Amino acid sequence: MPLLDLVICTYDNARLLDATLASVGAQKDLSGIGEVVVVDNNCTDDTREVVARYARAGVVPVRVVAETRQGLTPARVRGVTSTSAPWIAFVDDDCLLADDWAGQAVRFAAEHPECGAFGGRVTLEWEVPPPRYVLRHRYAYAGKQHGEVAHRRPWLAGIGMVVRREALERSGWIDEQFLDDRIGRRLVSGGDMEIALRLAAGHELWYNPACRLRHVIPARRMTREYLKRMQAGLGASRHNAEALRWRGSYRTWFLYSVIASIGVAVLGIPALRGWWSAMWGMYKMDPSVRRRLVGCARLDLC
Repeated sequence: MPLLDLVICTYDNARLLDATLASVGAQKDLSGIGEVVVVDNNCTDDTREVVARYARAGVVPVRVVAETRQGLTPARVRGVTSTSAPWIAFVDDDCLLADDWAGQAVRFAAEHPECGAFGGRVTLEWEVPPPRYVLRHRYAYAGKQHGEVAHRRPWLAGIGMVVRREALERSGWIDEQFLDDRIGRRLVSGGDMEIALRLAAGHELWYNPACRLRHVIPARRMTREYLKRMQAGLGASRHNAEALRWRGSYRTWFLYSVIASIGVAVLGIPALRGWWSAMWGMYKMDPSVRRRLVGCARLDLC
């Protein structure tokens, strides 16, 4: 029985998706991989033609499923419910897997059957030399280097995250998601953080440096305006992540978040604006949903 399915969510990114699928087809060991499911999130480019070409190649089963609700979070849910393997890998459509990634991921999953999720080493690959202001904020581009030895982590980024299906079901995330992630061209952030933190409330999270991938950063993502939008998304993500782990009521969380925003200002005005935007969004939220959101990933719920 296959141990791992790959889910690739995409929106109008056929050129980089082509390279991602090529890196999957170039794996040295695909024996533990069941299938690759590409979630078409209302693409208007030639995404389907790209996927069909790899499906015909037959190196690994590849198919497309559609998710009409725009956004990375609903697309990920569609990917999970459209697969069946015990483990699911969320591979972004701008990532290039090392040729031993699949073998290393399957091996680590088999050796850590009670793990909730794990992620690997993410190296940034710039399509053009990045300007200095980008290099000063490279953390915003999801590069991950946590050493040479596998170890537990308090949270994981969504890029290349491998999740155990049973743990994801227990977390309740499949049935109800509170935070959005990228919606079309809107740089919303926090959906992957929600997955990781809700898993961490009851399961171990691990970093496995043997699972290596490269995150391709095109020139269009290196402008000052794009970087500001990403920083704002990260500010909102930080707000929501802390709310997920809050031990008190929403009222006490709101008071805390007002005070904490002073510290967020150190990260810059865009991050502060993102924090305030998330505060306002949570304030306007349906109270019953807000009660379920605040504290849903508390560690004392294990």
